[in-house]
Order: sequence, then structure tokens, then C-alpha cells
Amino acid sequence: MLDRTEQGRSTGTLKPRIAFLGTGWIGLNRMEAMVAAGSAEVVAVCDPSEEMRSKACELASEAEAVGSLEEVLDIAPDGIVIATPSALHAGQAIAALERGIAVFCQKPLGRTAAEVEEVVAAAAKADRLLGVDLSYRCTEGMTRIRDLVRAQEFGHIFAVELEFHNAYGPDKDWFYNRTLSGGGCLIDLGVHLADLALWTLDFPQVETVQGGLFRGGRRLGGGSEEVEDYAAASIRLQTGTSVRLSCSWNLHAGQDAVISARFFGTEGSAQWRNVGGSFFDFTAERYRGTAAEVLACPPDDWGPRAACAWLRQLSLDPGFDPGACSYLHSAQIIDRIYGR
Repeated sequence: MLDRTEQGRSTGTLKPRIAFLGTGWIGLNRMEAMVAAGSAEVVAVCDPSEEMRSKACELASEAEAVGSLEEVLDIAPDGIVIATPSALHAGQAIAALERGIAVFCQKPLGRTAAEVEEVVAAAAKADRLLGVDLSYRCTEGMTRIRDLVRAQEFGHIFAVELEFHNAYGPDKDWFYNRTLSGGGCLIDLGVHLADLALWTLDFPQVETVQGGLFRGGRRLGGGSEEVEDYAAASIRLQTGTSVRLSCSWNLHAGQDAVISARFFGTEGSAQWRNVGGSFFDFTAERYRGTAAEVLACPPDDWGPRAACAWLRQLSLDPGFDPGACSYLHSAQIIDRIYGR
């Protein structure tokens, strides 16, 4: 006879018991979406800020507020959502996975490709689901473009151009400490761009990577302990595709943000971009010659979509998804741009 957990997973009716480690803006947003969907039982919240813990408990009144990761693990949730500073991600994820707990982590999964590889290996060994909040994959526009690219609607994609320029910078000091963050705007924003390119093109092999890092307009040398506020890279894929990406903090952008991904093919092209400087509103179009077709436009509640997809999968099967191996590919590109 199946026990309650096995029965629930076989029918897709089980509400996984979820803990939240880090309940700042992003953690609360993901929690709110899960609670609103009625698809999770939030059993624990952990954050160093009493104010943030209180806000989390307002959303999930049955959750236990605890003071450490060890206390969270002792509650033995089915899954844990990690939204803590970057330096903690790999260690916290591995600790949870080794206790048989599935993980959904904010990006970056690790500060280096080596850390990412360790987490993925831990998930595979524990046979537990691992997800990363690469949320731009889940925008309607990028999903449409990816489907069209993989259906070869644009012929051979020979060039990709991506940018993410933020007119502001992070408001927490740890972002500017390389030991704590792993880097500057490249690991904060560029990881999204590298992932979007590889994910859309179905993860081709990378041949060459060349990049440059800047701080306050000065080019940073190898081994610099300063974190960059501007990064640019040129990547050549084994398919012959040329990928260029650039990202920045505190750029004179003329608006809050400039975010876009352009895919150029022999039979057409497509563009995904933010609208009016927004961090949240995106449009997507496909082009053939001078003709343009709208693929997607606001509104689109894409933010918590990756987290909710992980939760749905967890309710069906908590086992390791080999797709998690893809997280290493973009981490390796970021490492190569940093010269690591």
C-alpha cells in the first residue's frame, strides 16, 4: 500500500512542505505566489531580520519562525527555497540536499563554476530536485522565441546580442565584496544573459570566450579584488554562432533599465526587450525583412513562474532532474569571462 506521501505524488494532489531560507523581497514574492496558488504548505521561515520573519509569517501563519539553517533542516521539509546572499547559496543548498530536501535557489547557484558543479553533484547523489530562479526563461516572450528558434523558424541562428544595463546598483554592501558575491554586475546580471542564450539555443558547446571588466570606467586587471560595474564579452559557440553580451550597474542608461536579447537567423530574427525602462514589463517580436509580428506583450506575471514550476514538479516527483546540469554551462561562461 502507498503511504500518504507516495499517494499524493502519484496523483499530483500532495502539497509539499516548504521552508523559506531568506525572506527578503524575492523570498516573500515567491512565497506569496505559492501560498496564493494553494500549492504548498509553508512549514518554516528563517531570516536574520525580525521584520522580514514577521512579514513572512503574516503570509503563512502556520509556519514556524526559526533562527538557523540547522533548525530548518531539523523540521525536515520536502523542499527549501533559498534567497540568501550569494556566498551562502552553495553551502546551504548542499546541506539541504544531503538531508534529502529538494532545493530551489536564487541565482547564482554558486559564486564559481566549481561551486555550481558541487551543488549539482550533491543533487544527483541525493536524487533530489534542484531548481534555480533563472526567471527570465519564464517570460512569455522568451518562451515563444525559444520555441520558434528550436523549431528552426528563423533558420540557422548565427548571431545573438544580449544586454542588461541597470541605471542603479544593489543596495546591500555584500554585493560589492567579491568574496561574498563572487563578482559584480556580471555574476548578478550577466548570468541571466548567458543562460538565456544557451537555453534558447539548446545548450551548444562553447568554443571561445573573451571578455572585459570595468569599474568606474577603468579596466580591471586579472585577479583584481574590485567588483566590476560594467562587463562585456564575445562568445563563439561550436555551431558557429557569435554571442555578444554586456551588462552594468549605475550606467547612464537614460531610463531605469535596458534589457534585451536579439537572435539573428538566416530566415528571420526575433527580439525580446523591456518596455519603457521597466524591470518587469517585456515585449517580444519576430522579424522577416521589414515585417514585424508581436509575439508577447504586457501584462505577464512571470516573476514567480520558475518557483511555481519547481513546486509543481516537486509535488509529482522529488527526484533529480538531469536538466539541472544545464546550470553549470552558464557558470562556466561567467568563470571564463572572469579569467578563472
